[in-house]
Amino acid sequence: MTKLRTALAVTAAALGLAALATAPAQAAAQPAFLAASQLPPSSTPWTATPVFTGVPENGGALCVPYKIPAQNTRYREFSTELDTNAVQITTVARTEADAVKLVDTLRKALAGCGPLLERQNPGLDAVSAYHGKLAVEEGAWVYSLDTADPQIGNTDIHLFSVGRDGRTVTFVRWGQMGDLADAPLDGFRTTTKTAVNKLY
Repeated sequence: MTKLRTALAVTAAALGLAALATAPAQAAAQPAFLAASQLPPSSTPWTATPVFTGVPENGGALCVPYKIPAQNTRYREFSTELDTNAVQITTVARTEADAVKLVDTLRKALAGCGPLLERQNPGLDAVSAYHGKLAVEEGAWVYSLDTADPQIGNTDIHLFSVGRDGRTVTFVRWGQMGDLADAPLDGFRTTTKTAVNKLY
């Protein structure tokens, strides 16, 4: 009996040490985020907030409000001195099937964003466009939203991407005043690939 108790104690101690050894690794397994320097080049430097838990106050971001669950989600916001701004939202789904479903939901929301905004805001001109799939991990998809308000006289352009690595989905939005011709589409594609590659 003494030998059995000793063996059990040794086993328990070993399991305890194993748990301690894996705890930092589990903590380090949190998806990584873009750095300010990895956003498309701007005439003034980008700055980044810390990474926050949950989703931004508007429920996510333009075109996908309340589509991204707050649970297991974190985000970081970016800005420059010239009204150019961006956000990255990353969520870890319960299963890979749930992650695939979320990607589909976000893609449908982005594809239909322009017509939806026009219905919600009479007089607004809003055009959504799809800019293709990127070959990175399980894929990333790029969209744009070009809006013009004739009454106010301003135009805005936003670029979006949704990418997936296993159970993890990341969403990136970039925006500024102007139209699609003013947007760094190629640079945003590079940013998107970086965002997905950095997750793990």
